Amino acid sequence: MDLEQFAALRTPEGWAALDAAARVAGGDPLTAAAALRSGGVPAGLAAAALTQAELRRRAAGKFGPAARGMFFTRAGLEQATRGVVARRRAERLRAAGVGALADLGCGLGADALAAARAGIRVYGVEADPLTAAMAAANAEAAGLADLFTVECGDATAFDVTRVDGVFCDPARRKAGTGRRIFDPNAYSPPWDFVTGLAERVPHTVVKVAPGLDHALIPAGAEAEWVSVDGDLVEAALWCGALEVSRRATLLREKEGPATGVEARAVQLTGSGDAEAPVGRPRRFLYDPDAAVVRAHLVAELAGDLDATLADPSIAYLYGDESRPTPFARCLEITDVLPFSLKRLRALLRERRVGRVEILKRGSALEPEKLRRDLKLAGDEAASLVLTRVAGAPTVLICRPLPA
Repeated sequence: MDLEQFAALRTPEGWAALDAAARVAGGDPLTAAAALRSGGVPAGLAAAALTQAELRRRAAGKFGPAARGMFFTRAGLEQATRGVVARRRAERLRAAGVGALADLGCGLGADALAAARAGIRVYGVEADPLTAAMAAANAEAAGLADLFTVECGDATAFDVTRVDGVFCDPARRKAGTGRRIFDPNAYSPPWDFVTGLAERVPHTVVKVAPGLDHALIPAGAEAEWVSVDGDLVEAALWCGALEVSRRATLLREKEGPATGVEARAVQLTGSGDAEAPVGRPRRFLYDPDAAVVRAHLVAELAGDLDATLADPSIAYLYGDESRPTPFARCLEITDVLPFSLKRLRALLRERRVGRVEILKRGSALEPEKLRRDLKLAGDEAASLVLTRVAGAPTVLICRPLPA
């Protein structure tokens, strides 16, 4: 889509095409296109409307019902922050006293819209003209055009003295190809500019990939990892008046108002450099949430659960009691075996296990190949954990406990 096609979508004829596309989208695309053209919609406008209808359908998982009135590009939707994550970040910025925020590289406006809904005045800057136009249209559709305005330009040229907070989500894919960029200084804006914002603005937040190297975290910054319903979705660096070095935030989605979905949040904090004690496997195994693991907060969780590691490099925890925690899944261990395919197969056959869940950390085995090799038969179920204990390949046979 180009700016001319986007402008056509925002005419009365374009709105009618979008409404028609929403009714026929979701099935065979050729049939849908033919239906729109037979209704008098020009081919180019029909294609643009059907593309938006499909993107809006996909976007519902991130934005909830609000997606029905928004505009998207494929790349922009893929990179947009989930609604529940953006909302929580906006609430935290507002609680910190941020009244005016610059969103440098605002994309389609996911984070900016959440901040505006929280009552923050947002100045968006976006280098791509089409994306900037869509972000402005999204602000208008949400009734937030007075709080969120967009300019098309260079994020590095924005006068940050106008604001007391900055949010930046640097592009980590190469324009035109979509290939990931692994050198932070090749980001757009570049990493040295992004991290330098913390010296110029009281509150700076930088969205980064969950696999961020801890060595890149600026001194004095808080690094936060966020998971939604168990899926690790992003990390962010917070610079300002902070109290902790590392934070793991777990969000659980639930039904919310028309603007999207709400979330229930729990958080674990710590230094990120503590070490958990090491001991033998015990009766219960805890599998920490990925946000806890990436934030290097396994030791803090071990302290809460009175648990230990069985290998200093493997993030499974073991305890004598099953303690409720939102930060880890708990399984009861029935057997601890040195890994042997023959022995494992015989034991599962003896117990008539025909269905297995396979978890692994620290094992080179491929779960699906192992599943085939086990030649399972029976009506019982079990969980298999492939790991190491004191450096030795080990399999744990477990049964899950209720959440």
